[in-house]
Amino acid sequence: MLPVVAIVGRPNVGKSTLFNALTGTRDALVADMPGVTRDRQYGISRVGGTPCLLVDTGGLVSNAEGIDYLTAKQVHQAIDEATLVLFIVSARDGLMAEDQEIAGLLRRSSKQVIMIANKVDGLDEDTAMADFASLGMGDLLPVSAAHRRGLESMMSVVDEHLPPAPEPDEEEDSDRMRLAIVGRPNVGKSTLVNRLLGEERVLAFDQPGTTRDSISVFLERDGQQYELIDTAGVRRRSRISEVVEKFSTIKALQAIDRAHVTVLMLDAREGLTDQDTTLLGHVLTQGRALVIALNKWDGLDTDHRKRVREELDRKLTYVNWAQQVTISALHGSGIQELMTAVQRAWNSARKELGTPELTRVLKKAFEAHQPPMKQGRTAKLRYAHSGGKFPPRIIIHGSRTDTVPDSYRRYLANHFIKHFKLKGTPVFIDFRDSDNPYKDRKNVLSRRQMEKRKRLKKFTGRKAKK
Repeated sequence: MLPVVAIVGRPNVGKSTLFNALTGTRDALVADMPGVTRDRQYGISRVGGTPCLLVDTGGLVSNAEGIDYLTAKQVHQAIDEATLVLFIVSARDGLMAEDQEIAGLLRRSSKQVIMIANKVDGLDEDTAMADFASLGMGDLLPVSAAHRRGLESMMSVVDEHLPPAPEPDEEEDSDRMRLAIVGRPNVGKSTLVNRLLGEERVLAFDQPGTTRDSISVFLERDGQQYELIDTAGVRRRSRISEVVEKFSTIKALQAIDRAHVTVLMLDAREGLTDQDTTLLGHVLTQGRALVIALNKWDGLDTDHRKRVREELDRKLTYVNWAQQVTISALHGSGIQELMTAVQRAWNSARKELGTPELTRVLKKAFEAHQPPMKQGRTAKLRYAHSGGKFPPRIIIHGSRTDTVPDSYRRYLANHFIKHFKLKGTPVFIDFRDSDNPYKDRKNVLSRRQMEKRKRLKKFTGRKAKK
């Protein structure tokens, strides 16, 4: 399970800017005015050695009323669910009364706290941070979230306070598939689990929010062992009111991180909604193998089915590698096709990719379409090798790889998917600049020339004396 790290502080100290910098996204709205963030925003940290689930929160103010009071409730809930709290202050503004109140709140929470001084750019760090020593919150870490200064050092300290990631059981991972079933509330996730098990193992009811926790159930089907994870429905954040349901959302996102394969269930009657695409984004960020299940398909007429198909083909072009399966969890139709697609995605996500063949495919793709030139030069891609599974990760070595755009990265990923006939899994591409074996050759030749000149000068001097 991913540890949860909450980012808290008073308004306009740069919490959302820090959240975006650490997640590598623009999910959190940023503006130079207080009170922009009101609800909680979740994302996976891409900085540091230990992955964690970051929570961006609204600013805490004194004597909160109205919308500020509701924002404060969100912040308190984020602190309650967090493993670690990042307390953000502004080095530019100095110590404020609200900072002191928040420090007192965090002491009473008994949570681990790391204090971060943001906006240190252009300031003398020692002078700017001196005021905050009176809070007694331990060492103060200086950063500039807007310019990404000090983030690596900060996250290395954060890593020390997070629980170590559990060592995977290789034997279990090779035999048992962890299958997470995710989707909006009331799309039929628990009904599907019960259908697969052949018993009423999970409570299923015609009311959104019936499932509150992530339920794990073990199953063996057609010789394959499964750990089914039935998750709570993830709904639009503005409609999440109960504290229990807030925790359910966290557990659903953690279940995605833990799974090998994810089944994203859609209600075929409603098509693809904003909540579905948000949940799909979490699956793609984690790089999980994916099967899209269109549930309640049996209740649609021919014209409605055609419209749903056309909508999905138009909106899901960026996940064209994921198989779409139509099912009825209630009546059992399409279940065998679904599990066949799940098995295919599982096999693709753990497929062994050899270095010679990867390099041949890379050269073929490079010859067919080279990356665009930058400053009159283009990147050279020399060879590729496997860098891991779940998802398949391909490491490509070359020169000037930092100039390769994301569009070319997607081109290579699609080329590998097509060649190796991978179905149901994304492919991650990493570039590495190889060391140039000739970079010191000029200096070597210069030394040789100097030695030759010395010998020639010495020989010439002896000849002149004679």
